[in-house]
Amino acid sequence: MPGSLRSSTTLGAEQRATLLAGQHITYTLKRSSKRRSIGLRIDDQGLTVNMPLRASEKWLQEVLQDKAEWVVEKLQGWQERKPAEVKFHDGAALDYLGDLLSLRVDRGLFVAPAQQRGKTLCVFLSAHGTEQHVARDIADWYRSQALHLFEQRVAYYAPLMNVVPREIKLSTARTQWGCCTASGSVRLNVQLIKLPVRLIDYVVIHELAHLREMNHSAEFWNVVRTICPKYLKLRAELKAVGL
Repeated sequence: MPGSLRSSTTLGAEQRATLLAGQHITYTLKRSSKRRSIGLRIDDQGLTVNMPLRASEKWLQEVLQDKAEWVVEKLQGWQERKPAEVKFHDGAALDYLGDLLSLRVDRGLFVAPAQQRGKTLCVFLSAHGTEQHVARDIADWYRSQALHLFEQRVAYYAPLMNVVPREIKLSTARTQWGCCTASGSVRLNVQLIKLPVRLIDYVVIHELAHLREMNHSAEFWNVVRTICPKYLKLRAELKAVGL
């Protein structure tokens, strides 16, 4: 098919390439017998095309060409928002609660979990510790701090909102800051620990409000507004941060 190059298939997904709006674009193609239309999704993984199992190549190319400018624009937007790769070396800056910590890597016989000392996060490695070990210890520290703080904020706001969540869990979702299940489980993204507390509180309030209204109706936003009058400003600020 002109303009589309087929390559290997992995776990039911094909990696392809095509020319859209003058740009060479790679994408993942997934077929499903449950789909009735062709859908395009763009996130930090790039372009994913979901299409019916027996849809024709002609239909696929028509949809791609029709959405070409939109695809290129959205992909460029994601690329601009992509954070710079973090290098875990002495003096590296780490986001924490809307501020920055300076990383200190200590190598020697003393090995222990990462510890915050003022504006410094200390990671203790053996003499043979690698950057991957530093990244692991930092991630463990973030998770520990996040769970502790999230539980505190939920404990503060839940009584004010007259709700009782069944459990608080950490999430590593790529596109959601938080979610609340019908069973009462509240999941908060560990990446929130890098943001100011005011934004963490907004997400906590938002998810707890779902224990009152499992939707985004006017009633739901009234619940949020009662506890967080500046929710519109905070929601816009959080959206600007991006996940």
